[in-house]
Amino acid sequence: MIARGGGGPLAALGAGYAAIIVVWLLTGNPWLLVLVVGGALFLALMVNFFRDPERKPGEGVVAPADGIVSIIETRGDHLLIATFMNVHDVHVNRAPTGCAVKRIARVSGPRRPAYSDEADKNNRVVYSLETEHGPMSLTQITGVFARRIVPYVHEGQRLSKGQRIGIIRFGSRVDLEMPARGPAGMAEPRVKKGDRVRAGESTLAIYR
Repeated sequence: MIARGGGGPLAALGAGYAAIIVVWLLTGNPWLLVLVVGGALFLALMVNFFRDPERKPGEGVVAPADGIVSIIETRGDHLLIATFMNVHDVHVNRAPTGCAVKRIARVSGPRRPAYSDEADKNNRVVYSLETEHGPMSLTQITGVFARRIVPYVHEGQRLSKGQRIGIIRFGSRVDLEMPARGPAGMAEPRVKKGDRVRAGESTLAIYR
């Protein structure tokens, strides 16, 4: 399954690749064969990047992104868990729990590496979510090479756990801030820094 927001780039790449093949077949230029082979590999990489597999929601608060947990820390009365997405990870992000989208805000910023301490100031889209555990904030953050964040949802929309919320094209990091204490008790992290997680499936925290 190809992610929403990926069809356009893939169609453009496919058209360009088809044109190269036609010219190569008509001219027999051996140098174009290099472009044919290289183009096939690049197109395969892009199809892999824009893949969007089905996921079965896990227990508790689930990961909003595929990748490596890069930050776990308590900030005041909130628990922050950040996930760094590499180029080979699925880049479709998902709702961490059932929620209502209260606000979506785009914030401009620099293009620092997503793994740096200052990456939370980069270009980003911030989703303010109302959940049964209290207000949560989910932030899609671009990196050096990320060019566009494509939200799939709108303000006022209700989301189920694991529902797709958007994609970051070629990037990069997703931060989730949740209440350290909710109506059901304290948030207990179920991951540690360096763990690999899957969006909508891996449990980040349980309220007890």
